[in-house]
Amino acid sequence: MVSPARVVGMGHALPAAYSQSSVWTGFFADHYRDVDVAEQLFANSGVLTRHAVANPVYEDVSRWGTAARMERYLAEALPLGKDAVSAALDDAGTAAADVGLFAVTSCTGYVTPGVDIRLSCDLGMSDRVRRLFVGHMGCYAALPGLGTVADFTAARGRPSVLLCLELTSLHVQPPTTHVDQVVAHALFADAAAAVVLEPAERPGFEVLDVVARTDVTTAEYMTWDVTDLGFRMGLSPRVPAVLARHVAGVVDELLAAHGLDRADVGGWAVHPGGRRILEVVQRRLGLPEDALDHSYGVLRDHGNCSSATVLLVLERMRAAGDVPPGGHLVALAFGPGLTLYATLLRAT
Repeated sequence: MVSPARVVGMGHALPAAYSQSSVWTGFFADHYRDVDVAEQLFANSGVLTRHAVANPVYEDVSRWGTAARMERYLAEALPLGKDAVSAALDDAGTAAADVGLFAVTSCTGYVTPGVDIRLSCDLGMSDRVRRLFVGHMGCYAALPGLGTVADFTAARGRPSVLLCLELTSLHVQPPTTHVDQVVAHALFADAAAAVVLEPAERPGFEVLDVVARTDVTTAEYMTWDVTDLGFRMGLSPRVPAVLARHVAGVVDELLAAHGLDRADVGGWAVHPGGRRILEVVQRRLGLPEDALDHSYGVLRDHGNCSSATVLLVLERMRAAGDVPPGGHLVALAFGPGLTLYATLLRAT
């Protein structure tokens, strides 16, 4: 029987911080002066602090073409990605040269040769390392990425690394009266987060299973379109209602396959797509009031960092020691499609 791979190292890197109030008064108050509810949306977002490689108070990229944004993506992504992966490798005690698979997820920038090639070389990985770039999946990409590197490590018996790297601040859009743009600009932020997986019997989180569900009838509710002015978010207010229909079934399917139910779960790493998302998940799963404290904390301190966000939540859970050895935890993330991913892990 193949033993599950284990997450044995975690690390992250963040660009400069700014407060939600400062970016509202310094830029978005004028940017959205024709949207009456804009200030309220910023104030009620649940975000107090975010991080950005391009703080719009000092650098307005909203009129930049896509080519200029991609050039900036490369310049900013490499040092952030290197810091995050280096921190995770150090945490795991794993040598970069021993990594068998290096996977990168990002929906906020594209370059060729990719950041996976450039970073693997810069980090000292072998020129024979297998690489995978997962693009444009959006906020849930960390979980299929985690499942893929876990499968590699379990099957091949070699370490793997997953890096989630998102620079959403490079995609600020021109002024508009569309409320979905206000919501996106009130939530999204930049981060790089990485995990290292090993096949060895070591303390960490075993990756037991991954399930997915996509409601193709609601595909237009969440979009991320490549335009001449960067990437533009489409975000329907009906997204929480779709999640409410599906989240309990997805979680119960995942748990039942392992003879578990919700009461057996000791921790919930839920992607904080926004306050309403977390409220819906908590209500539909019948979770205790404090079950999503780490998700709310990441939303408050970092905003929604797309694919990197759920790894930031998982790292906080590990630091807090919430799940004892042998205990199970569930990671949940959501994104375009409309897609839900759930991952079952066990603390060792």
